Amino acid sequence: MLNFRTIVTAGLAVFAIACSQAPQQKAETGAPTAAKAAPAKPVGTPLEIKAPLGLPPVPVPADNPPTADTVALGRKLYYDTKLSADNSVACATCHSPTAGFGDGQPFSTGIKGQTGRRSAPVVTNAAYYTLQFWDGHAASLEEQAGGPMQNPIEMGHSIMGVEQALAKDPAYVALFEKAWGPGPITFEKVTKSIASFERTIISGNSPFDKYMYGGDKKAMSPSAIRGLAVFKDPAKGNCAVCHSIEEKFALFTDNKFHNLGVGIDKKGELTDKGRAIVTKNDADTGAFKTPTLRNIALSGPYLHDGSEKTLKNVIDFYIGSGNSNPHLDKEIKVLKLNAGERADLLAFLNALTGEMPADITAPK
Repeated sequence: MLNFRTIVTAGLAVFAIACSQAPQQKAETGAPTAAKAAPAKPVGTPLEIKAPLGLPPVPVPADNPPTADTVALGRKLYYDTKLSADNSVACATCHSPTAGFGDGQPFSTGIKGQTGRRSAPVVTNAAYYTLQFWDGHAASLEEQAGGPMQNPIEMGHSIMGVEQALAKDPAYVALFEKAWGPGPITFEKVTKSIASFERTIISGNSPFDKYMYGGDKKAMSPSAIRGLAVFKDPAKGNCAVCHSIEEKFALFTDNKFHNLGVGIDKKGELTDKGRAIVTKNDADTGAFKTPTLRNIALSGPYLHDGSEKTLKNVIDFYIGSGNSNPHLDKEIKVLKLNAGERADLLAFLNALTGEMPADITAPK
């Protein structure tokens, strides 16, 4: 769904991609065109989402400032299976707080037991991504929230279907009016509410943050401190080249797309074109978004195809420089780490598990 959702290409049905919209028909010459409705905007007082230690201010779009009511509504919607065509799947089905806001599976299961070919992206700290989904085909959390509902192998619904299902529920009618003012329930209000809730799913104040930004030099173990050095050293782990650490905060993502050599078949060919599906640029073949490493210990399996079960497996994958292919990122190379350095790097990754807000689980 997160995840963070479909671009349909011949022979490729991807669970983590949202259905692309059909192009609008051009108005006939001289034919009147309907006036475009004004964007929906919350009626309440904007709510400040406080960033925890280690993170910068949470980016918020001007046309969708979060309010207490839109966040509460989005939280209810996020956990509601009404958003799927057969009432079997919610956003939280694939992005669950019990699985680090992933689902603990290589591929998620949608309506009618269908599965796709990408692992469900983790929603935690998705507010800081400049583009959403593994291939970056959604420009905002609002766009991301609407994709899975329309994806035939995820939630299998339609814009009108979602609106009608919610409009039949008097409780939702009242909640939407409270959050958005008088008027019908619209898909735009649905996606904006979910996006506002997802912006509150942020995690920081980890042992790393307390050590790095809080001045507590005992917050991390000696092994994790050594692991941080390995992580940052270009001649060792070289991890920070993509999983960035700044002077005052750390997103642990460069918000870019890289080919790691993940997903190579027996013929030595990439099984998923990744970012190139969106950009149509051959140079982007096999490139996927750099995910944040925050709470990474909670959200296995790993990589866009869920092919690595443990963090130790991921470290070993990087040490072996991934799989060779014509588009392999220039920063991917064999790493010379001894057993102690590997253990230290793993200890550091575990030190990135931070605190979560209280009001992000399913509402009672």
